[in-house]
Amino acid sequence: MANTPLTPLEHELATLIIDTLELEDVTPSDIAPKAPLFGEGLGLDSIDALELGLALQKRYGIKLDNDAEDNREHFASLSSLAALVETRRVS
Repeated sequence: MANTPLTPLEHELATLIIDTLELEDVTPSDIAPKAPLFGEGLGLDSIDALELGLALQKRYGIKLDNDAEDNREHFASLSSLAALVETRRVS
């Protein structure tokens, strides 16, 4: 499905998404970097977004404001999520 190879961070995030949301029959390589995570893409919903936000906070120290307008952008795809982690993670 994914025709673009994942970067190491994208692979790590895809694994985090799969593990956190307990997605069955999905592997990291099934998630294309630019494919939408919500709706018609991976099919995630707002509850999944909350769980994923908590997992990002726990793993990378990233705090997201629940009401932030740019959250939709950050969670749009695997590559946008990777960009968020790159810029905000606590070393």
